[in-house]
Amino acid sequence: MKRLLIEGIPGEEIRVTGEAPARPEYNEDKLREECGVVAVHAHPDAARQVYLGLYALQHRGQESAGIAVADGKNLSNIKGMGLVSEIFTDDVLDKLKGNMSIGHTRYSTTGDSALLNAQPIRVESTKGLIAIAHNGNLVNLGNVRARLERDGAFFQTTSDSEIIVQLIAHSRANTLVDAIADSLSQVDGAFSIVMMTRDRIFAARDPRGFRPLSMGRIENPDGPDTIVFASETCAFDLLRAKFERDVEPGELVMVTRDGVTSRHFSTGVEQSSCIFEHVYFARPDSKIFNRWVQESREEMGRQLARESHVPADLVVPVPDSGVTAAIGYAAESGVPFRFGLIRNHYVGRTFIEPEQRVRDFGVKLKLNPVRNLLEGKRIILIDDSIIRGTTSRKIVRMVRSAGAREVHLRISCPPTISPCYYGVDTPSKRELIAANNSIEEIRQFIEADSLAYLSMDGLQKSCDGGEGNKFCVACYTGKYPTQWVDVEEILPAAASL
Repeated sequence: MKRLLIEGIPGEEIRVTGEAPARPEYNEDKLREECGVVAVHAHPDAARQVYLGLYALQHRGQESAGIAVADGKNLSNIKGMGLVSEIFTDDVLDKLKGNMSIGHTRYSTTGDSALLNAQPIRVESTKGLIAIAHNGNLVNLGNVRARLERDGAFFQTTSDSEIIVQLIAHSRANTLVDAIADSLSQVDGAFSIVMMTRDRIFAARDPRGFRPLSMGRIENPDGPDTIVFASETCAFDLLRAKFERDVEPGELVMVTRDGVTSRHFSTGVEQSSCIFEHVYFARPDSKIFNRWVQESREEMGRQLARESHVPADLVVPVPDSGVTAAIGYAAESGVPFRFGLIRNHYVGRTFIEPEQRVRDFGVKLKLNPVRNLLEGKRIILIDDSIIRGTTSRKIVRMVRSAGAREVHLRISCPPTISPCYYGVDTPSKRELIAANNSIEEIRQFIEADSLAYLSMDGLQKSCDGGEGNKFCVACYTGKYPTQWVDVEEILPAAASL
């Protein structure tokens, strides 16, 4: 059963057919993906193209999804809770007619987890009807929202994405493109966005380039080329689109029937792209910040082997996030690579636990050790991160219970010590095990024979690849590229008599 919100389709009402089931996560040690956005211009079946793009980006968010479509005169929108394939059946896609479309798949960061905040958000404004899909998180939304409300703005959602639309509506600029540029220059934080009016599509990235956004092209010999935007280039492969370039930090791209135009609404700001896109978020077959993710992760594994190798019999990845780094580690160290943990990819969105008291049931449901490979062996276990440490401990126990003689855990990034405020759902600092414990204390907690992380220098070199990228590494250092005050660190003022 699912809930759908249908907007702008004549004869269709909002249809509620039940609540999407909650999605259990076996791995509570992972950061939550942010969001994924797709846009398609000049395609006769644009909504289905966006659907395919969102399908390729499903790893970036599994909470809700939405697609908006326009045909030059009308702009309609359907969104719902759940996975892309669950929401957009053939019957639903048939309702979305038009040659332009944008889409969004979401895991909530700012804004409640609710259908109301699912995107694209469709708003009727003084500048016309606008739909917006946003990947990232604004850090100055409180001040901006308060100012807009004083100016008479009425917000339909609690999502920070709507602030951009309200800024456009309240801009004094004469043209829509000027109003968009003006609004984007007033917000701070991370945003890769796609927007659509009845006859145009826009795409933009924040001046620091926190989140990825790429532009591709489908060549049409019998008509205008189809222009495609997506959070990751893996979506282009499914659409048979050719990667053209990244949308640059601080750039606003507009696509109309006359072609593609571009302008910069901000310049001179130092790049600080999210390095965790290469560590974990992005798919290995994507090119992010002009660097193939697969190459970055393999190099992380190689560098990890150079920095912290121990004698062992097998290199075993924690699937799927540790696989590529483990390949690099094995190649560099000469220790054989084996899939000693098998992941069950066919566990559904809901399951019934046979007994709540069964220890580590959630992990056992998704991962199972290959006992004949592990028994009596010294194992190097490769994963991409440790957040709370609880799941890592369960996996180490699982490998040891399968007969491993030694378990050495290697992590292909530095210790995560600080929350992210740029579109990643990070636990608070008190829940981050590395923020409150030494590496030796973490090792004792997860019950490994040894524990080592990749150095910061090793991580940055692995992700650069000669591209000259400058990354945001605040989750590893606590030093943020924008001004930010953690409200948890503000102590209440002492009462004065």
